[in-house]
Amino acid sequence: MATVEILDINGDTVSEAELPDAIFGVPVRPDILHQVVTMQLACRRAGTAAVKHRSDVKGSTRKLFRQKGTGRARRGNIKSPLLRGGGSVFGPDPRSYAYTVPKKVRRLALKMALSSKLQREELIVLNRFELDSIKTKAFLGVLRTLNQENALVVTDQADQTLELSSRNLPRAKVLRCEGLNVYDILKHQALILIEPSIPAIERRLIA
Repeated sequence: MATVEILDINGDTVSEAELPDAIFGVPVRPDILHQVVTMQLACRRAGTAAVKHRSDVKGSTRKLFRQKGTGRARRGNIKSPLLRGGGSVFGPDPRSYAYTVPKKVRRLALKMALSSKLQREELIVLNRFELDSIKTKAFLGVLRTLNQENALVVTDQADQTLELSSRNLPRAKVLRCEGLNVYDILKHQALILIEPSIPAIERRLIA
């Protein structure tokens, strides 16, 4: 097992913790991480782009002029795609871009993402992270004390004070351990784990 220092919010070492190799010692494969991150981003796509086709355009279905004898091209109704204000032919319709990869692959990718943070020495464990009130400046002050302004903070349970204090910071985010995902881990430079969240992550990932 890997041993890491447990810090307080002042950056001082208070104790040590052991991280299980089954989660934090997994060989990292970029292809699996890419596969899962691509899936997450695809699932986030709105897929709401749409146009009006010929049947969706409001207008008369009357033939504009007779078929023969005018010397003009054969013309149907006013909703034809060839006319101004007519329907589109090959435009997009609302769709879902979501797809899934096997559950075992998603779980393995999450372990790899956690392992990569430990290998790169971008993993920080805090004994606690408590603020007296909802204040972005206080939250940012703790991150600056740890020399980490681009960080993902993982808690074991809901903490409204932390979550609301961090929501205005574009490069910081607070997540509960059940919402931990590959994309957010890799997006942020540092991963900050509150000590009680480590057993919760173990329960989730060690089947």
